[in-house]
Amino acid sequence: MNSQQRTTDRAAEDQREPVLANDGLDDGFFDDRDGPRDECGVFGIYAPELDVARLAYFALYALQHRGQESAGIASSDGTHIITLRDTGLVSQVFDEEKLRGLSGNMAVGHVRYSTTGSSGWENTQPIYRADNHMIALAHNGNLINAVELHAELREAGATFRSTSDSEIIAAMVSNSKAATIKDAVAEVMPQLKGAFSTVIANKEMVVAFRDPQGLRPLALGKIEVPGEGEARYCFASESSAFDIIGAEFLREVEPGEMIALTERGIETQIVCPGERRAFCVFEHIYFARPDSHLEGQLVQQSRGRMGQILWREAPVEADMVVAVPDSGNPAAKGLSRASGIPMDDGLIKNRYVGRTFIQPGQELRKLGLRMKFTPLPEIVSGQRLIVVDDSIVRGNTTRQIIGMLRDAGAKEVHLRISAPPIRNSCHYGIDMSTNEQMVAYGRTVEEVAKELGADSLAYISLDGIYEAIKGERETHCDACFSGDYPLADTDRATGKFALEELGLAAPAATAS
Repeated sequence: MNSQQRTTDRAAEDQREPVLANDGLDDGFFDDRDGPRDECGVFGIYAPELDVARLAYFALYALQHRGQESAGIASSDGTHIITLRDTGLVSQVFDEEKLRGLSGNMAVGHVRYSTTGSSGWENTQPIYRADNHMIALAHNGNLINAVELHAELREAGATFRSTSDSEIIAAMVSNSKAATIKDAVAEVMPQLKGAFSTVIANKEMVVAFRDPQGLRPLALGKIEVPGEGEARYCFASESSAFDIIGAEFLREVEPGEMIALTERGIETQIVCPGERRAFCVFEHIYFARPDSHLEGQLVQQSRGRMGQILWREAPVEADMVVAVPDSGNPAAKGLSRASGIPMDDGLIKNRYVGRTFIQPGQELRKLGLRMKFTPLPEIVSGQRLIVVDDSIVRGNTTRQIIGMLRDAGAKEVHLRISAPPIRNSCHYGIDMSTNEQMVAYGRTVEEVAKELGADSLAYISLDGIYEAIKGERETHCDACFSGDYPLADTDRATGKFALEELGLAAPAATAS
């Protein structure tokens, strides 16, 4: 190992701090939550005059909702690439000392929830490789041809330290014989199938690229350099990351587009024109922060319109609107406005329950969801409630919430969901469980209501969703609702742990 490589990824391994537990996220206690699992968030910046690592740190804070399993930042000073990544939240992985060690002209950052590969340290990002090109890569999405590409790379002699499809992209770019990193990306993009909103840093530039369908979000921002009279540029999964660092949202990276940030400014190229756009409609419903802008729409306003439309489609006699916090808040407010039925806080959420290192004992486990949600009998007793949430997948949490509200004295519980029934798995970067685990799979709406213990249940229609986001089906992916997958060969997509199941798990990493 040469001296330059020792300053990169392996050196960062020496700085890893032990994580006492996986932040309560994988202990099985809260593993039955209804909502789809989060995916990933990425950030990239080229700004020699600024503290790029600190800007990446705060941007990742704004993207923390997209993944809580791990966090990482890689910085480049034009000679070396330093990466620091670990399991845990952004605040657990980084401190002042570690940020000071990530000096450089450019940086990429990542927060992760695993959609391919396990949640172990070896699958954290950014991924560092130094084959023909030295790069650090952060990826949001999922490749449906990961197993085939992995086999081809191994046959060609490539080695892997992880079992994520993100390292497949990194290996393809790093092993490319193209003269520049931009040429390498342009060579690799047509070979990838699936969702890939990706940022890469090498010694000269930061490059971002997006799949031809634009399945996952990726935005371009501009940040002014104080006192210099010039601007630098950055990328993020959501525009809310720009707000926290004082950057201006410029536009979305186009599907199939590659953008390079260099000392000369911005260079753009459409590498893979797509036959159709297929942006994930669930980003509007669930994943994105309410203060983000997607496709020209403020997410908070779109979700409020979902609630208004939900009332128009499924009115019911009731006394009070109650949101399942925090996911159901915007739609509940919209439904309350449209119906004239007052909204109150019938459920209180403990926002720190997923932050503990201490595992609950058996007696506390029996209480289940009461550690996370507390009903207020003084508010809900004797009331006919409309309970609003944004989605149901397996139904376990929803069933318990309805039971708790009834125990608190609710007279009736009418469930209203601001997403259509989820009956199909996502293969493009969202962990939604298998079809058979979904409560709506193979059941009518009435059967689901009975299964959950609700007096009535109504989902917003698919047409209602597109009305709310001011969009069209022809430019979106709604496969989790409709079963209509926009990419050919999606039925050949493998599961989350496909590489492990094929015996391709990487050996445990060791510092050197």
